[in-house]
Amino acid sequence: MPLRWLLPALSLLLLPACSRAPDPDQTSASTGPMEAPAPVVQRKPQGEIDWSPVRLEAGDAWLDCSADYHQGDGRPVLSLAYVDLRAAMQDCRASGLVRLRYKGKVTASFAALAERAGKVAGDLGIGKRILDIDSGGGSVESAMRAGDAIGENDWTIWVRGDSVCHSACVLLLAAGDMRVIVGPVGIHRMIRLRSSATSRKELGEELRKISDDLRNYLERNGASIEVYDLMTTVPNRTLHILTDQELDAFGLAGANAVEDDLDRIRLARRCGTEFLRRRDNFRRAYEQQCVAPADAAHQDVADINACGLALRERYGFPDPKCPIESPMAELDGAVLVMPAQPAPVAPDAAAGVPAAGDGAEHMAGGEDEAPVAHP
Repeated sequence: MPLRWLLPALSLLLLPACSRAPDPDQTSASTGPMEAPAPVVQRKPQGEIDWSPVRLEAGDAWLDCSADYHQGDGRPVLSLAYVDLRAAMQDCRASGLVRLRYKGKVTASFAALAERAGKVAGDLGIGKRILDIDSGGGSVESAMRAGDAIGENDWTIWVRGDSVCHSACVLLLAAGDMRVIVGPVGIHRMIRLRSSATSRKELGEELRKISDDLRNYLERNGASIEVYDLMTTVPNRTLHILTDQELDAFGLAGANAVEDDLDRIRLARRCGTEFLRRRDNFRRAYEQQCVAPADAAHQDVADINACGLALRERYGFPDPKCPIESPMAELDGAVLVMPAQPAPVAPDAAAGVPAAGDGAEHMAGGEDEAPVAHP
């Protein structure tokens, strides 16, 4: 089984507890002492959202309260207005999970969708958020804007076996807290189709205008600067499909390194080191037994999820003290097809082995986007 299925799929296990915004529909009369909430990691504070009317112009989106995409992708998103998004997500308060499926270009309207969906989910107290993406690319500026909203609002990102994530879409992966990747991820050179450049020098100057922002974006999200190098060197008429090793080395697969370090500090304080030991043991067993079995070539995200849910009970999850922080907590309550037999316990589990430590000009990252696309 390719590593693309191993480490990225493992990311789904460790979706950290997201901050739950106070529910506007409920008030608390408690006057007793309250436990301080866990710190919220913010890679870049999200600016105030512009709620001006906007519509998706280069893609389609759906909202669902389940992680089981075999049952469909949920309600189509017909409006990005606050009241309409809130109504569409209202039922997800029961499951505590929202899955946003998006198919199309990464544009300014998608960035607005990412900002607004995260805000509404927070207002409703929906802590588990999955971006189920299928995109051939688009505007680099819009991808960074969307990525900052994704990073602040604690999204897991899926690239299913029937989906792709090419060019500017790769920047979204850099921002996700967790990345579950099965479909192909590819990069090629940025270009401005409406560029006024008449020489290599002029074109290079245009590209350099965004280079600092792009480098800073990758750095604050824990991704390798080599992603930038590929976005400036691979000919735009070709597509460099990232290998399993590249996805891992570039910081685009599995748990986000920046988030994971901070998450371990938070979990040690809240749940204890014994919780971390069991979680790490589970992760190793999950990788060996759920994402690398003999029939791995026939798996997709749903199969890996079902195996992991069967396995985690043997490691004491969900943990009674920290159920939300437990591995695969985002799937609690989901109706999935479970394997016939529960996965066996990993050898190190029984032994208790401790864990190892929007203007007219945009940069484009995909095909056929009107102002800024690759041919």
